[in-house]
Amino acid sequence: MSNTWYQKPMQIEVDSANRKGILLEMVQVLTDLDLIISKSYISSDGGWCMDVFHVTDEAGKKLTDETLMLHIQQELCATRSKGEISRDTELASQKGAQAQQQNVAMENTALEMSVTDRAGLLSELSAVLVELGYSVTSATAWTHNDRVACIIFLEDASSPGPISDPKRLGLVEEQLENVVAAHGETGQKNSVRVTTLGTGRTHTERRLHQLMYADRDYESCRACDRTHVSVGRCEDKGYLVVNVRSRDRPKLLFDTVCVLTDMQYVVFHAAISSKRSMADQEYFIRHCKGSLALPSESETEELTLCLIAAIERRVSRGLMVDIRTENRMGLLSNVTRVFRENGLSISRFEIGTEGEKAVGSFFVTDSSGEQVNPNIVELVRQASGGSVVTDHKSPHRVRQSQSDIEAKPKFSLGSLLWSRLERLSGGFGPIRS
Repeated sequence: MSNTWYQKPMQIEVDSANRKGILLEMVQVLTDLDLIISKSYISSDGGWCMDVFHVTDEAGKKLTDETLMLHIQQELCATRSKGEISRDTELASQKGAQAQQQNVAMENTALEMSVTDRAGLLSELSAVLVELGYSVTSATAWTHNDRVACIIFLEDASSPGPISDPKRLGLVEEQLENVVAAHGETGQKNSVRVTTLGTGRTHTERRLHQLMYADRDYESCRACDRTHVSVGRCEDKGYLVVNVRSRDRPKLLFDTVCVLTDMQYVVFHAAISSKRSMADQEYFIRHCKGSLALPSESETEELTLCLIAAIERRVSRGLMVDIRTENRMGLLSNVTRVFRENGLSISRFEIGTEGEKAVGSFFVTDSSGEQVNPNIVELVRQASGGSVVTDHKSPHRVRQSQSDIEAKPKFSLGSLLWSRLERLSGGFGPIRS
């Protein structure tokens, strides 16, 4: 068999002073650039961290664009230097004033929701926004265990920019709460909040994880057969040893590190590897409380379920429908109405803008369990006025047997980690600005 398809990933080595959250920030930089992390070795025992990432582009090819590689270096250097205090207080004050002015210009009005999922909900919500005179600049929603978390960025259609009038913010929040409650049952947990967000806000996808975690969507993950998580104890070092085996996919490492960070766990060592569409992750962690005392059994059980939930939330189910069209008022309402009128549910979606174009992906399912009628493509095209592409072969929807998931790797990633880091530590070259 020819191996000409294989391209060696680019290796990124980062040598940096350690601080809280730096691992998540570095992974976030790489995933936001649409890079695939195929392998990683992490060590941050003490005040210093040494991390290695093997990355390719979205197609699995080696990075050759020198401009992109320079951008990666600049972004990681900026991430590494965050939190450093300037010695020149006057210069720091000037920079702070400039940043404050920029923040005003970069503020966004955001709708955050964590509610019970039902068919047609997004269509009804987007119709209300159009009626109130708001346009959607970008939006992302995930569904998991009969819950939906959604973040929608809004603008006033008549005057682009953040919505500053508290009365108008209160009105849109009230109207949307009425839509959510209209078909709900008494006692259901629903949260709808409209707020103004500025520069430095939490990453949108991390925020979705936080909304679902707060909603305790992980409590129904006990019977999950797609992701296997085990948690052991390293008594002498005070570590929890977490092993995760799942189907590999983009942003898998980001999702895992998100939940560990938000649950206040610190990653001291880790090794991540993917092979033949499966991914193995091994973490040596402690709770940030600083004590070497290991968590209780109930805390360990919660960690296990939360890791499963974090991985499952982004798994794509149904027919993927991509749209690309001229951006205009009411576009999201038109497209989602087509899905609702044809009895389809949206399991996940993301839409944003590229210049004057609106670009997005919707994953839709049939409530009866039948395959989605391909005629929906033409209806969506008519509603959006642009190009529509479908994908029946999304790798995230490939079925896998229980034995595939529960099969143990032939070697411990932990043992590989120690030998790898020992070899790297001697000639470790930091990324320099």
